[in-house]
Amino acid sequence: MATKDKPLYGLVGKKLSHSFSRQFFSHKFEEEQIDAEYLNFELPTIEHLKDIIASHSTLKGLNVTIPYKEVVIPLLDELSPEAEAIRAVNVIKIVHLSDGSVRLIGHNTDVIGFRESIRPLLTSNHAKAMILGTGGASKAVEHALRALDIEVQFVSRSHDKSAMTYSDLTDDIIIDHKVIVNTTPLGMYPNIDRCPDMNYSSLTKEHLCYDLVYNPEKTMFLIACEAHGAQIKNGIEMLTLQAEESWKIWNN
Repeated sequence: MATKDKPLYGLVGKKLSHSFSRQFFSHKFEEEQIDAEYLNFELPTIEHLKDIIASHSTLKGLNVTIPYKEVVIPLLDELSPEAEAIRAVNVIKIVHLSDGSVRLIGHNTDVIGFRESIRPLLTSNHAKAMILGTGGASKAVEHALRALDIEVQFVSRSHDKSAMTYSDLTDDIIIDHKVIVNTTPLGMYPNIDRCPDMNYSSLTKEHLCYDLVYNPEKTMFLIACEAHGAQIKNGIEMLTLQAEESWKIWNN
């Protein structure tokens, strides 16, 4: 429970037992002697967001995770240019106005977190990328990759005009896309025995395979990629970078 009058921050999502954010910010507050709290708010539906804000008068900011990064947008008063372009939000700044009302401003820090964590690993071979999944996080990944001049192809379980299906993935397509990013929750704790359904034997040592999942540290997706020679990276650095960027937004 939050302490009265202490600045409060938090995370909203549906299931948060796996969450990195509360541990990260609690450690940050202790190390930097910041008098604040960070709480998890598990919401059965995103419509409960207004109740959370109304019942916590010192709440200054929220992170947003699966499955609410897109559906939260109609509840917000304003979007940053980047969040508007991506149409996904993972940070909400809560501005308390003099009349007692609040203004909710949506931001997206997943972009900078992903971009800056993958940038040092990229080479001239990495001209094309496949993004596995089409949820809110995938849109930030797409935005970051295009900013790095990398061509993007979405892959999804269902076919639409912007994505091919896993069954469409031939060996040649996999070989041609040297960056593969898993933005789905497949393999996330506690369901750690799952991974995207693709032919991992088509991978080579020139492939860079990135999983936004960070718990477990090495998912089934990353294990399969590494077994076929690919370079691998999980999402923990991305989370750290986006969390620090969240803090700057809340306190700017």
